Amino acid sequence: MLKLLEDMNELYITTGYTDMRKQIDGLSAIITITYGKELEEGSLFLFCGRRADRLKGLFWDGTGYILVYKRLSNSRFQWPRNETELKKISTQEFRWLMEGLSIYQSKSIKHTEQKPLF
Repeated sequence: MLKLLEDMNELYITTGYTDMRKQIDGLSAIITITYGKELEEGSLFLFCGRRADRLKGLFWDGTGYILVYKRLSNSRFQWPRNETELKKISTQEFRWLMEGLSIYQSKSIKHTEQKPLF
């Protein structure tokens, strides 16, 4: 999937739950009808079900649709469930998601103003 990432222009996740029985037509209908977004060349849309152990991705490469499916064997994705929206994510957030991390990472060191040492 990371090789496919090189050809991506935009990455989106659909927060909330998606019926994972849907295939290409059903997932593209969610994108166009529910979110009012068109599949553009180089865009990947990710969907996750209730169990959060599998996800589907829908990608348009300019000639046809590519349906990507990933199932985890013993863990769950940290999928945002707070509301139903289409959220654009960065490449780094995508990597975090694929590694089992949340896309909402807190910073390890907070920047502050410099204080005099003496």
